[in-house]
Amino acid sequence: MIEIGTQIDLLHPADRVWRAVTDPGLLGRWFADAEALPGGPDRWRLRTAGLSGFDTDTDIEGVDRRVPELLVVRCREGARDSLLTCAVTPTEAGCRILVRETVEHGDWPAEQGTRREECYRQALAGRLPALLDWLAFREVDLRRDSAAPTAVLPVVLMADVSRPPYRRRRTTATVVGLGVVTLALGLAGWVLSRGEPPADRGAAPVNPVPGSTAPPGPARSTATVRPTPTPTPSGSARPSRTPSATPSRRTPSPTPTAPGTPDARYETVSTRLFGYTAEVVVANPDGTPTSDWTVRVTLPRGSSAAEVSGADWRQDGQTVTFTGPAVPAGGSQVIRFDVRTADPVTKAPAGCTVDERPCAGL
Repeated sequence: MIEIGTQIDLLHPADRVWRAVTDPGLLGRWFADAEALPGGPDRWRLRTAGLSGFDTDTDIEGVDRRVPELLVVRCREGARDSLLTCAVTPTEAGCRILVRETVEHGDWPAEQGTRREECYRQALAGRLPALLDWLAFREVDLRRDSAAPTAVLPVVLMADVSRPPYRRRRTTATVVGLGVVTLALGLAGWVLSRGEPPADRGAAPVNPVPGSTAPPGPARSTATVRPTPTPTPSGSARPSRTPSATPSRRTPSPTPTAPGTPDARYETVSTRLFGYTAEVVVANPDGTPTSDWTVRVTLPRGSSAAEVSGADWRQDGQTVTFTGPAVPAGGSQVIRFDVRTADPVTKAPAGCTVDERPCAGL
């Protein structure tokens, strides 16, 4: 018996995930278009022809359904029959979705089963979270729109009861008139500010500085007059100050690394509303094989990693630790992982190190 499957953790409640999995209209947005078939509500045709790992379209029929945690369907694709199970389990951060498919009649070539499993993984880890984010924002917008009338309606009713129509029209005209007067005063002040301010007739004239060719004129303001420096008597000349040279800033040269020490480069590969996909490439540019390496990535607050490939990993708080075997001389190792976050703005980690040295790219 051949069985394939994958699972991911999502930052969404189980009922929202269940809706995305069982609604034919939504299913077509993240996996394949669905068409209802005669014979019952749980009979669909999925347009899977052309998807990786699929030979043709797939007809499905419901076998078991427990809302919102379990959906079991029997799939017929050409001469092959399989049983597909989708289980949704609530977690502290959201829920975990597991998809498992078991062949009941027929067979898969090994390569086709691998490609089919990867097709499920990419849909669940990439397109499904994007659709769930969209559904979440629609729910927020609907709540905001429905709450708006309850906040505005009492104000309108109070205005209609307490003020007769003619008072409301007079108030409107008064507000408009005040706005016009304010605008005129502002324009006048702006025009006057572009010219010279009027002279203060009561201020004493200012003597020109010796050696200056500027003619004497009235003082603009006693607050802006600066006292003329008293000339120093001859023989007691004040020594000039020699400006100290500003020390030049030198960029510290990078600390040389020992042969066989790996380098790492971080890159955000793709983004979505509530998360992103990241990649860290651990490379060995030297001619000596590296030892075991450790990459630590500090995620944004409240984020979690999932769908990690290319390394063993564990998460402790905001820090995700990736470990792997030695990298041969001139070789590299690619770590790819998804990040689920409630922050729609931050699309990069707060830090990344390889063997306690900073990663490039951040």
